Amino acid sequence: MAREQLGVLNALDIAKTQWYHFTAIVIAGMGFFTDAYDLFCISLVTKLLGRIYYTDYNNKKPGTLPPNVAAAVNGVALCGTLAGQLFFGWLGDKLGRKKVYGITLVLMVVCSVASGLSFGHNAQGTIATLCFFRFWLGFGIGGDYPLSATIMSEYANKKTRGAFIAAVFAMQGFGILAGGIVALIVSSAFDHRFKAPPYSVQPEKSLVPQTDYIWRIILMFGAFPAALTYYWRMKMPETARYTALVAKNAKQAAADMSKVLHVDLEAEEEKVQKLAAEQSNSFGLFSKEFAKRHGLHLVGTTTTWFLLDIAFYSQNLFQKDIFTAINWIPKAEEMNAIHEVYRIARAQTLIALCSTVPGYWFTVLFIDRMGRFAIQLMGFFFMTVFMFALAIPYHHWTLKPNRIGFVIMYSLTFFFANFGPNATTFVVPAEIFPARLRSTCHGISAAAGKAGAIVGAFGFLYAAQSQDKTKTDAGYPPGIGVKNSLIALGCVNFFGMLFTLLVPESKGKSLEELTGENEENSEETQGAAASRTVPV
Repeated sequence: MAREQLGVLNALDIAKTQWYHFTAIVIAGMGFFTDAYDLFCISLVTKLLGRIYYTDYNNKKPGTLPPNVAAAVNGVALCGTLAGQLFFGWLGDKLGRKKVYGITLVLMVVCSVASGLSFGHNAQGTIATLCFFRFWLGFGIGGDYPLSATIMSEYANKKTRGAFIAAVFAMQGFGILAGGIVALIVSSAFDHRFKAPPYSVQPEKSLVPQTDYIWRIILMFGAFPAALTYYWRMKMPETARYTALVAKNAKQAAADMSKVLHVDLEAEEEKVQKLAAEQSNSFGLFSKEFAKRHGLHLVGTTTTWFLLDIAFYSQNLFQKDIFTAINWIPKAEEMNAIHEVYRIARAQTLIALCSTVPGYWFTVLFIDRMGRFAIQLMGFFFMTVFMFALAIPYHHWTLKPNRIGFVIMYSLTFFFANFGPNATTFVVPAEIFPARLRSTCHGISAAAGKAGAIVGAFGFLYAAQSQDKTKTDAGYPPGIGVKNSLIALGCVNFFGMLFTLLVPESKGKSLEELTGENEENSEETQGAAASRTVPV
């Protein structure tokens, strides 16, 4: 049997959309803007790093990063992110969301700037320094995932909670877009100022010394939007759900939310103590009780995020390789170093503008109407369809008249990733777990996603290599080719669709209703929890 909801939490659940909701979206969203910018802008400059530090002018082609170096540069931030999601997710439940929130932002800002200042006497020194700072950058980014999602879910009303959490995540789209735009502006300015011939004409002169500034400027820029929000992060009060349900401080929760909502709220200390005394509100993450109530839910959120990120990060980090394979970007030897950055940035910006950003905001618009389950299932379905549609007639898409068609189809996979599981896998774990474990469980789910991203980043790097030894990048063994890699990603998306069946629908319900924290009878709660596995 459900108890009467705490007044302070009920006030949040039924609150009309107010200015503080938008403030919270911007404050949390700017962290995600930086997250996406920093994680994905590396794909814009990896070819440039290969030219600067690994070019042998006796070869017919400009230098590329050796396989182990490329894997490290692309993957080290993802490894840091995975570690940060687990650590800060746990810390957010132990110390409170607000106390940890500022630490992650400082780490991101400092390491963004430090990445651009990477130094060394030789290529190995510079790349090692870059990898060191990008690991800790990823560690800070990792903390932002569970904390931003949890803070937004605990601040939002139940009617539009999905849209608010999705709006925070949608800032990722602007971060990816900003990365492309910054790279376009910087490379255009340098290309205009320092004229250089293509590599095939004059190898030595195709790489001007000032090129080394380009990748540094691009990497450092992401720090500035996040730094601007530090003050506001520190001004945000702790969420009422943490203060009341975890810290057991009814007076502080009522005082904080009275200021936020501009209403007088009563401190219900007796009710908070009764809730705290309930056995159903004290089980831990590794208890049988958690496994009964939320075990399948955690399996659902972790597996779907893992499978999604294999496909999503493979596509995002290696767009440039796919576009080169279909000849949408000219061969490296036909361009100088600066112009190559410009062409890669132009292609990625176009994809972000036409599909990535709209996909995120379609989710914001429809998530509280269609529900999380329907959007996630639909997204995985169409990602599977479009991936197979690209892969099976792959030779057809490589022919010159059909390249624009390939780009349109490829863009649609991004659109349905973002109007689909890329957004919903972030939203749902912030809603369906108890307040005392919410940040931890979101961190575990997100870390599973990053494990998938690492599989995608490292695996696709090798898998997408040509089956013909003469056509592979320097230092790489033959792979299965782009066609077979796309088929494999299509299969991954299909399994994502199946595991979505384990994820509950959370549309329109209060957080306590979803988690059973407000239930008096533990047996009833278990029944309610079990019934919630089936989408409504």
